[in-house]
Amino acid sequence: MRVTESPARGPTDVPYHLLVEISDRISRTVDLHDVVQHLLEGVRAVVECDAAGIFVLNRPLSVGSSAGADLIGAMATVGFEHMLPGQDPMLRSGKGIVGHVIRTGEIVVAPDVRDDPHYVEGRVDTRSEIAIPIVANGQVIGALNLESNRPDAFSDADAELLRAFAIAAAIGIEKARLHQEVVEKHLIDQQLRIAGEVQAGLLPAGPPRIPGYDIAGLNIPTWDIGGDYFDYLTLAPDRLGVVVADVSGKGVPAALLMATFRAALRSEARRLRPIPDVMTDVHRTLTDSMDDSRYVTAVYGELDALTGTFSYVNCGHNPPLMIQADGVWRRLPTGGRAIGMFGFEAMPAAHVTLRDGDVLVLYTDGVVEAADPESIEFGESRIAKVLAESAWLPAQDIVDALVHTTRAHTGCEHFEDDFTVVVVKKVPLPPDSSCPQPRSIRTP
Repeated sequence: MRVTESPARGPTDVPYHLLVEISDRISRTVDLHDVVQHLLEGVRAVVECDAAGIFVLNRPLSVGSSAGADLIGAMATVGFEHMLPGQDPMLRSGKGIVGHVIRTGEIVVAPDVRDDPHYVEGRVDTRSEIAIPIVANGQVIGALNLESNRPDAFSDADAELLRAFAIAAAIGIEKARLHQEVVEKHLIDQQLRIAGEVQAGLLPAGPPRIPGYDIAGLNIPTWDIGGDYFDYLTLAPDRLGVVVADVSGKGVPAALLMATFRAALRSEARRLRPIPDVMTDVHRTLTDSMDDSRYVTAVYGELDALTGTFSYVNCGHNPPLMIQADGVWRRLPTGGRAIGMFGFEAMPAAHVTLRDGDVLVLYTDGVVEAADPESIEFGESRIAKVLAESAWLPAQDIVDALVHTTRAHTGCEHFEDDFTVVVVKKVPLPPDSSCPQPRSIRTP
């Protein structure tokens, strides 16, 4: 405790029962403003003063650290009728005696404020002042401050009593803060859940139904909302757009960028232009609405249901895999830069033709990079092995087999990155089909 030229005083009888009463009152509320108001009433009841304030910091401060701006999160004052929080130097930047107490954790008793080097005038009539830090878990979380129009109005006994109030204040403030954190977390969780539901609505409700094809897709986000995306776009009666994409980052920013990518792709693809032109225009749209650190990797292709030809462009994404009916697998050619990156230029479209029994798989890095406890990634070869062993199954069962095997590899139900996969399988038309070629594509 630092005392500025305060003469010694004898012991003073003080109504400690009021401290018990105030402690009981603040224990029954979780509202921070109510807590500081009750404390202020109690302090004024036991120590005579002309002005008083209780100030709670926005964030705890370690002793010696910089207070910074926007210091005060809650306060209760009396006697400072002409003081505006936004104009007061202590509240704005941690100056004055209270600011010094907050930064150092010291108790200050100033018999004459004009002699204290840290004093900043808040009231014209103030002659003496006492300030007590409120400390919790070794960090300063606020301060009690009393001012008097009389010089030498506060004693060491007052300081000891106010220190007891500061202990009660710390308990009440921390309780209110913890409650507020729980409430805010609940609200955030609720908002993320709603955002996740909205984002889930942007994904396909089910696979398209195309005679001669079996298609399935799955997205498992790491959090409530994620940055992976897959979709089916009906472009013509016998033409289907298929996309799998991965947005940089996670959480809300990634989800917002994903929604923008989806809107841009759907708009450009339905203009029925060459696929490289579609992706170039999507790139231009996204770079107008995101910073240089964000990007999207994607494989976008269009399936000609009549011929089985899948024409696609790969923009910095994991290469799709092709599993032939005889079990032989191959990696489809990769592409250029990711969408949104400097120097982006869509590569010419590549083509692959699906025959009966062939399986085409598009996926994000959350599948191939899923790692076991020894940090060994699942890898492309394991994906191909699962696909070769399950290629005879329906498309949805192939997806399920990949998810099951990947989780077995990691030893965990939860994926560290968003997990997205789309399977397109060419199947024979029913022998009694009156139409040897696929009819119009139908999407849910």
